Amino acid sequence: MLTLLPGRRRRVAALLLGSALSLTACGEQRVTTADAPSAPPSSSPSPSGASPYVEPKVVDGAPHHGDNNAYRRPGEMSPASAEDARKEADRIEPVLKRLWGQTKWDPKSVRAALLKLGYEEERIGPKGERLGGKLTVQGMASRYERDHYVTPEGTRVALRVHDDACVTAFLQPTNFQVSTNGPYMETGCFEPPSGH
Repeated sequence: MLTLLPGRRRRVAALLLGSALSLTACGEQRVTTADAPSAPPSSSPSPSGASPYVEPKVVDGAPHHGDNNAYRRPGEMSPASAEDARKEADRIEPVLKRLWGQTKWDPKSVRAALLKLGYEEERIGPKGERLGGKLTVQGMASRYERDHYVTPEGTRVALRVHDDACVTAFLQPTNFQVSTNGPYMETGCFEPPSGH
């Protein structure tokens, strides 16, 4: 049997029922009774504090940043390969430091000095297959500045220690650096240029 409530109780009951029903609507609270004023939709962030379309830890908030830049992530090195790569980096660094101090950072000088350590230049077949050797020495990669491309003075070096481990280095007039990393899926030991 339905009992009718007096006016004020009926409005309170309707308000409570409307509020309870609106709480089940996709996590948003909506008041839908005739006596309650309508409120504009909330513009506050989602409960986690981030948009569902933005990847965490992405500075500019670009969606799919990780997917778009997967080619710029080096592969994983096994612990044994990482240790071997570090040993080779320790052999290469003093040679590059000496060359940098002598202001010899051209590819020809760097190649000659590293070949004296017993490395063999990497050879690549017509289909991109590796045919032997582990050392690659070349000029710095060109980059776009303002309205044209420039090629900085200096040399970059890659030594493939194992299939999953590399030593990479560069020498230029301002500085030099030697580091270890896993290979990149598209460019081998060298870090690929940024794209997109």
